[in-house]
Amino acid sequence: MIIDRLQKEALEKSPICVGLDTSLSYLPRELKEKDWSLSEKIFYFNKQIIDHTEDLAACFKLQIAYYEALGLEGLVAYKETLAYLREKNILSIGDIKRGDILATQSEYAKAHLTGEFEADIVTVNAYMGEDAVSPFYPYMTEKEKGIFVLLHTSNESAGDLQELISGEKELYLHMGDLLEKWGRPYQGASGFSAVGAVAGLTYPKEFEKLSELYPNMFFLIPGYGAQGGRGEDLRPVFQKRINGVVNSSRGIIAAHVGKTEGMDFTSFAREAALLMKEDLIGWQ
Repeated sequence: MIIDRLQKEALEKSPICVGLDTSLSYLPRELKEKDWSLSEKIFYFNKQIIDHTEDLAACFKLQIAYYEALGLEGLVAYKETLAYLREKNILSIGDIKRGDILATQSEYAKAHLTGEFEADIVTVNAYMGEDAVSPFYPYMTEKEKGIFVLLHTSNESAGDLQELISGEKELYLHMGDLLEKWGRPYQGASGFSAVGAVAGLTYPKEFEKLSELYPNMFFLIPGYGAQGGRGEDLRPVFQKRINGVVNSSRGIIAAHVGKTEGMDFTSFAREAALLMKEDLIGWQ
C-alpha cells in the first residue's frame, strides 16, 4: 500500500511535505532573466527545490492551480515535475481537490493517477458523497495509489459548513465516519488506510480529536507556518505516533524572497526545511 510507504518516509526522513505551489513571484530575478521558456524556468526551480530538500521530506505536493493559471506552459512544468519525482522514486501528491459526479470523477481519476499528470496520491473533495471517491478505488488496488479527502480544512471559513451539526455531531465528523468506512478495504500493513484525510493544523484541537477518533486514518496536514500552525500544536499527537505529513509551501520554497535574487535560493529552502524538521520532531 502506498500509505505504508508514505508513513515509512515520514518516520525515516521527517513528516514534512514540501508544497511546490510555485508562483512566478518566487522565482529569483537571475532565473527569470534566463533565455528559457516559462515551463523550463518553473521546472528548474522545482527541480532545485527537490534536489536540495529530498532527504528531509517524506513527499512533495503540487497544487495544480499554480500551474493551470500559467496555461499550457504551466501544465508542462507540472507534468515534468511529477515525472522527475517518479524518476527519483520520490512520493508525489497531486493537489487537485476534484469533486464531481461519478462519470466526471472517473475521468479525473484517470487523468491524475495515470498518464502525463500521474501522481502517487491525489486530493479529493467528497462533499458530493461516495460518487466522488469510488472512481479512485480501482487505482488503489491495481496501481498502489492513494487519496486524501477533505475533512476539516485549514482555511478561515472552514467552520461555515464543516462544523454545522448533522444529526448529533458536526458535519466534518460525519464525513470522518464515512471516510473510515470507505477506507477499511484499503488498509495497509501499517494499519493506515490509503483513503486518508486533509485536516488543517490551524484547528489543532479538532486535529487531535480526529486522530483519536480515527486511529487508522493518515492525514495530510496543511496550515503550518504562514497560516499559523506550529510544531507544538502537533506534539500531543506526534508524541504518540506520526500519523500524517505536514505541508509547507511558501515557508520553504519562498524562503529566499527578499534575501537573494540569485541562484543560491536553494540554500534558503534547505535551511527552512531543516528548521521545520526541528520544530516538528526535534523534541524526539
